[in-house]
Amino acid sequence: MTTATPHDGGAGEGAHEAGDGDAPGGRLVRLLRRVAGLLRLTSLRLRLVVVFALVALTAAVSASGIAYWLNRNTVLDRTQNAALQDFRKSLEDNTRSLPLRPRCSELQDTARQMAAGPQNYAVLLIGVDREGKACAATTDKDLLTLENVPQALRNAVDQVRPVDENNQAPHHLYWQRKEVGDVPYLVAGAKVIGGGPTGYMMKSLATERQDLSSLGWSLGIATALALVGSALLAQAAATTVLRPVQRLGHAARQLGEGRLDTRLRVTGTDELADLSRTFNRTAERLQQRVEELSGREAASRRFVADMSHELRTPLTAITAVTEVLEEEADSFDPMIAPAVQLVVSETRRLNDLVENLMEVTRFDAGTARLVLDAVDVADQVTACIDARAWLDAVELDADRGTVARLDPRRLDVILANLIGNALKHGGSPVRVSVRTEPAEPAAAESAAGGAQPADGPAAEPRPAADAAPFEQGGEIPGGQLVIRVRDHGPGIPEEVLPHVFDRFYKASASRPRSEGSGLGLSIAQENAHIHGGGISAANHPEGGAVFTLRLPMDASRLADDASAAGGERPAGGGAEGGR
Repeated sequence: MTTATPHDGGAGEGAHEAGDGDAPGGRLVRLLRRVAGLLRLTSLRLRLVVVFALVALTAAVSASGIAYWLNRNTVLDRTQNAALQDFRKSLEDNTRSLPLRPRCSELQDTARQMAAGPQNYAVLLIGVDREGKACAATTDKDLLTLENVPQALRNAVDQVRPVDENNQAPHHLYWQRKEVGDVPYLVAGAKVIGGGPTGYMMKSLATERQDLSSLGWSLGIATALALVGSALLAQAAATTVLRPVQRLGHAARQLGEGRLDTRLRVTGTDELADLSRTFNRTAERLQQRVEELSGREAASRRFVADMSHELRTPLTAITAVTEVLEEEADSFDPMIAPAVQLVVSETRRLNDLVENLMEVTRFDAGTARLVLDAVDVADQVTACIDARAWLDAVELDADRGTVARLDPRRLDVILANLIGNALKHGGSPVRVSVRTEPAEPAAAESAAGGAQPADGPAAEPRPAADAAPFEQGGEIPGGQLVIRVRDHGPGIPEEVLPHVFDRFYKASASRPRSEGSGLGLSIAQENAHIHGGGISAANHPEGGAVFTLRLPMDASRLADDASAAGGERPAGGGAEGGR
């Protein structure tokens, strides 16, 4: 009697292979990909490290998975083939001497002989004795019984195949892997050809599983080490790549802060070195251009200052002559009197223009200084209105006793320009209100009555520093002084609002000669800035324009800072003009 050889491919029809799970790390790779897609990484260094780590992890997991599966198949195939070949040979050799209908004791002895081989597997022999009774002989009653053999394997073993040129035997050897408890086993079975017994074997694969588990742990540790190594390598690479970028960013910030002599040290010939050279060339050209423009600006300021200064001498003489002419105007011929009045008015206008130009040059040169004094604001506004004969056209809403430490001359210039502008371009009556408010601009606006200036069209007030109280005729509190000048005219056109404080700006180009020089509001804004305040312009909801002046109640700290800096002060940004 002979046994059939194993079926091609090793697995019997209907039998299945016990699963050992997915490749190690497969789910981890998919999870990391999802996490990487969800993360919003803003740091270039972090992105480089993550990319390096993902690439290394993918490569390590792929290599480890391939290595694991190759070793797994090799180990299992070697163990499986050795056990199946030994079982087939042992079944053939040990059942050859058995009678056609052996006794159960004979089957038991044969099963023990087969299990005593070097493969150490359990054996189950099933046959029919002389009395026609079925007999099952097993070497391990707890492990291998007919009930423990998978039904699919038993069906495959009992199946009779037709013998032809492609199939040399009616029965074949079949195998299958299964788990009993937590231990994997190899189960195989074959029927002895010629009416002999049917044999089954069950071999433990626990040793192979342990070896494969150790291999998996080793590959996992190797993958983790590769991941750590890739992260360190990415960190080193990121440092090498980002250091020039960081130097470039630092140099760009210095250049933006006005240090035009900033240059980068260039080494190498790569793309970053080329970028550094481009930065240096750009900085050099920018420095040259700024120096050229600064020279032109300085020359322009000197020209205006020199011109204004030179004009003062002849203008003083002309002014004296015009005053004499004005006093004798009644004695002139009626045909000559209008010409004399024109000369007088234009001479005054020219004198005002020269004074304004000299004031502007002082602001641009940073030589304007504050001469502070304790000022009763209501008295100051009254004096300004009275000196210019505006009492009948201006309504004053101010409480006596509001004392601020400011420059009286510059405050008078501000008030004269604002009130004069309102009288000239707005409509009577012009209302001037004086209030004191906390230092917070938002709180001040909400607490004030009257107009609410819109944000945007005019320069915002500069923050006022709260100085220590000044005692001269009363304590000067902290906070800010708010003076609003409102007219009842048509208001300021929206397209004009952003430009009302620009120098030489006039809302109507058709009246360039008769409506002033366009420097009044600009000078007023500069005088507000030098106090640490500002002026804003807006339209009142009920009609008319509103100019809001904000000044600190005590400008002593600003004067002290200017004195400590040698009297130099940056020119106020955005000098502004009239409408």
